[in-house]
Amino acid sequence: MVKFSEYLQFSFSNLREMKLRTALTAFGVTVGIGALVAMVGFGKGLQKNVTESFEKLDLLNSITVFPGGALSRNPFRDPDEQARNEPKGGGEARILDDEAIKKFGRMPGVEIVFPEIRFPAMVKLGDSEEFRLVQVLPSKIAASKLVKLAAGKPFARDDEDAVIIGRTLLRQMNVKDPASALGRKLRISSLAFDFGALVSGNIGAIIQGGRLPFKKQDYEFTVIGVTESMGFSSPTPLQSDIYIPPGSAQRIEKLPFTNIWDLFRAREGALGYSAVNIRLASPAHADSVKRQIQDMGFSTFALIDQFSQVKTSFVFMDMVLAAVGMIAIFVAALGIVNTMVMSIMERYSEIGIMKAVGAANSDIKIIFFIESSVIGLLGGVFGLALGWAVSRLINRVVNYFLARQGIPYIEYFSFPWWLCLGAVVFAVAVSLVSGIYPALRAAKVDPVVALRHE
Repeated sequence: MVKFSEYLQFSFSNLREMKLRTALTAFGVTVGIGALVAMVGFGKGLQKNVTESFEKLDLLNSITVFPGGALSRNPFRDPDEQARNEPKGGGEARILDDEAIKKFGRMPGVEIVFPEIRFPAMVKLGDSEEFRLVQVLPSKIAASKLVKLAAGKPFARDDEDAVIIGRTLLRQMNVKDPASALGRKLRISSLAFDFGALVSGNIGAIIQGGRLPFKKQDYEFTVIGVTESMGFSSPTPLQSDIYIPPGSAQRIEKLPFTNIWDLFRAREGALGYSAVNIRLASPAHADSVKRQIQDMGFSTFALIDQFSQVKTSFVFMDMVLAAVGMIAIFVAALGIVNTMVMSIMERYSEIGIMKAVGAANSDIKIIFFIESSVIGLLGGVFGLALGWAVSRLINRVVNYFLARQGIPYIEYFSFPWWLCLGAVVFAVAVSLVSGIYPALRAAKVDPVVALRHE
């Protein structure tokens, strides 16, 4: 009985005799496995980044409430799904006002309720001035996981004369170091109605655009925090890059709307809020809270509803990326078949001698299976290393250019242990399958014909 060690010794001896062909065939497997590992690793990396972003920011605990109706449709949701979540009863949507906010706050599972208030303003820091929509943010939200600070601290109270500014905006204002902006004075210039212009009686000039009924008001705040740039954007309650607390916002004279579309939401002379954000104690309360809000005549949007769809989309993306990588694996498998068939032709007489001295068909098959699996093992190990090296290079190049835009470093590739182990096992499995035909063909060699073969 032939020992397994003898099979190995014989197989390795044959592979060493055809070093170049073995190396080229293994290199084909290396490229195929490297492409497969890199593509699947990219898909898993994106999924990991998005999932961690949702979890770190507690986005699954958020619900956004809209008045409902055609002019307040949620831009983040599928239109068909949105139609199912429209206010019940078919009537006009109710106004999102302070009374509705109080009712939301009394619902079980609700921790924080705050309206989405943004107003246009010119923001000046030093000699740089930019146009922005300033967002009002309660101190509790500023201190939550939603706000990632690169420097400084959140609001201590809701009436603090302080501002939190985004790192991206700072870069546009030629401030490279976030810490250097802390303590500096920032001026916010808002627009407000100038009722004196209307009282003056010069209505003709106003209609012709000669003198608009607006005035500019300047307010000064101290920068106490700088938010980190977000690598992966998502529909979060934070829709700006400059924030002030509610108490300070009430002292600012400003327009009661952000854009002209807000005016179409007015009901009986009341404008209301364009949206209200709700923070839950746990995602488990999302369904019950949404149901109560919809019964009140409002439409809702919750990221937890979209999360399962996002995960399903990533599964399909992984399948597509794996399918592209499989093309290279298929080409490598053909290379293994070709190498092993050529080995049969070159060792035809040798196989005949082995069978003449008593080698069984199973012995011949085992030798060829070992040779093909060794090629697959070498290709799998080196392919894994190649995929990792290429992904690291791509990751560094991409992050180099994104860093110049103020986007933080992101790992775009992920290599879980099962992917690394599975890549090597898959390479060996493909090689074994590729070796089936050559092994069967070698086992069918007639020793009499083989010994006569020149």
